[in-house]
Amino acid sequence: MIMYKYICIIFFSFGFVNAQGLVSGTVYGDNPDNPLPGASVYWFDSQIGTVSDIDGYFSIQKLASTDKLIISYVGYKTDTLTVRGAQRITHVLQSKENEDLDEVVVSQRKKSSQLSFLSTQNIMNVSSDELLKAACCNLSESFETNPAIDVNFDNAITGVKQVQMMGLPSPYLLFTEENIPFVRGASQVYGLSFTPGTWVESLQITKGAGSVINGYESMTGQINAELKKPMTSERLFLNLFRSFEGRNELNFHTKGSFSEKLTTSLFAHYNEIVERNDSNADGFMDMPQSQQINVLSRIQYVDLQKGWVSFFNLRFLHDDKLLGQVDFDPKAHKNTSSVWGSEINTKRYESTLKIGYVFPQLPYQSFGAQFAYSDHDQQSYFGLRPYDIRHKSSYANLLFNSILSNTSQKFKVGLQFASDQYSETVEGTQLNHKDQSIGTFFEYSYDSLEKFNMVLGLRFDYHNNIGAFVTPRAHIRYAFSDASTVRFSMGSGRRVAAVFAENQKLFTSGRSINVPNLQHHHFGLLPERAWNYGVSYLRSLQIDTVPINLNIDLFRTEFVNQVVVDWETLGQVSFYNLSGNSFANSVQLGMDARLFRLIDTRLAYKYYDVQTDYKTGRMQKPLQPKHRYFFNAGYVGDKWRMDATYQFTGKQRIPSTLLDPNGFESDPFGLINTQLTYLPKPNLELYIGAENLNDFRQDNPIQSFDQPFSSFFDSSLVYAPVYGQMMYIGMRYSL
Repeated sequence: MIMYKYICIIFFSFGFVNAQGLVSGTVYGDNPDNPLPGASVYWFDSQIGTVSDIDGYFSIQKLASTDKLIISYVGYKTDTLTVRGAQRITHVLQSKENEDLDEVVVSQRKKSSQLSFLSTQNIMNVSSDELLKAACCNLSESFETNPAIDVNFDNAITGVKQVQMMGLPSPYLLFTEENIPFVRGASQVYGLSFTPGTWVESLQITKGAGSVINGYESMTGQINAELKKPMTSERLFLNLFRSFEGRNELNFHTKGSFSEKLTTSLFAHYNEIVERNDSNADGFMDMPQSQQINVLSRIQYVDLQKGWVSFFNLRFLHDDKLLGQVDFDPKAHKNTSSVWGSEINTKRYESTLKIGYVFPQLPYQSFGAQFAYSDHDQQSYFGLRPYDIRHKSSYANLLFNSILSNTSQKFKVGLQFASDQYSETVEGTQLNHKDQSIGTFFEYSYDSLEKFNMVLGLRFDYHNNIGAFVTPRAHIRYAFSDASTVRFSMGSGRRVAAVFAENQKLFTSGRSINVPNLQHHHFGLLPERAWNYGVSYLRSLQIDTVPINLNIDLFRTEFVNQVVVDWETLGQVSFYNLSGNSFANSVQLGMDARLFRLIDTRLAYKYYDVQTDYKTGRMQKPLQPKHRYFFNAGYVGDKWRMDATYQFTGKQRIPSTLLDPNGFESDPFGLINTQLTYLPKPNLELYIGAENLNDFRQDNPIQSFDQPFSSFFDSSLVYAPVYGQMMYIGMRYSL
């Protein structure tokens, strides 16, 4: 720890001393609201030069041989400045509008979802336009048109959709909201449905271990959701949604300004499912009756002259679900064995504060602070099985950014604290435990802006239940050309499994629960630890007038220890520490193409080899297909938008059931989703769509549905949709 302290001091001092000989600034075009990325900045009669970044910012070492600094950009007049000594420059280039040139307009529609050729990490950026291609009522439904994420039904009763990456379930992903962890512990199962899709401005999907800045828990990747900012969001937004199966939704956004520096916005969301549908006639509702109220208030403060930016969020959610047999009445049937039913009532409070400061004289140097608190209270029962959980979470992250000698070499150093306090009642047994950790991290990045980039990170954490440990991570990018990039990544991750909160579908069955020691802290289960390795290749080419991007992703996750969730024994679900090997190999081949300059198409094939050593031997992970195919096509015009997605899912291994004691393989199937949007005015959208257009559904998704209180009853073995075709209509209006 002492050595780490001195290393940080040396790096900081070295970067600060060398920064004193720098000339830095920002280049704008025509006015200060138009920063110019890629502007050339160089010293007269020398080979020393640089280019501005995406925000128009540049820095260059001061030369003693000349004081003439030249700034140029295509389409603008070249300027020569006299610079004496290190200083900060703000310069506006003037366009060549007075020169006798014929006007040439070059335009290109930006893709709503794209992989970057320049970023060191394997990141897919998803804009709000992509989210509008589907119903996208909440974040769990935002990935239907994205091949990087797999969406599965968690069970046949609750209607919850779970996301997976690289063949592993969501607990091995790090979910963040504006880079603050937000789907963890008690919210792991239902948390994605607590963020309405209309609130989301963009998504960043990262494959691989991720950055040490966001913590040590990420194992397969990270999904970050950026919410709409008060200063840039609509003054008024209204979304109305109605499905023919009885799902209604209302989203209302508005904002107001107290001053040029202070803006506030209010997001209100309401949804309900009022019908009790039973399309497969098994006596159980296909989807639960539900009602959710969700309110978010945001305040944004910006003072660019002094370098301050801050956000404050306050949020409240109330979500009620009623599920089970169609005839279930909680007033008459609760705590009885006459009719099987369930209620899940959740209240959640959240508050977050983000503060950022950019040093006015050193714009490459900044400080940031993040604070978050949440209180999640779920009261529920499943038939005769009560389950309650209260989860209080606190989080703080302090971050400092600067450079080492020049802006090609940057570093980030920080301090992080996290606390999770759980109070659970599992079938009448009270369980309490607390997880607390404090850690520090250092991340170095080198960006040549051309061929080679790398990000090297190291964390040191102390956890009250894990002890002290180190988390290394590395990402490397090499560009063979502007159209060909390869990336390598590796890193480790650790986490303490919240076994009951993350596996609530076990309560929708009659299975008995086996854990090593129910009363022991974390039930006698060791923390999970895994290594992730990956290589990706991205290639751009053009055939005739058709631009094409090809990508290949190869990743492997190896567990040093894992909490094995064993569904292999009929009538039981067991949790135990890994004894042997557990790994997940994933291969993804993808192609994006724009046809006729109008239609964006996306093809993908995914192969998963996910195996674990169970007590009964090594087997492929259940309910995990080895093969998946994906196709999406979208058209965007002035008045019309059309989108269609086809997903094919291969065979899946199903654990033992009453009818098949040795288990069986499911049939492969395909699903079609589509949506059509009409824009009669620029601020008005009318849309109609269908999910599961081909009306495919799983036969008998609930095992022993006629004996819901027996040990053979099980709704967890779901490999396909429970309900069939779902049609919907809606309207979006904005000012």
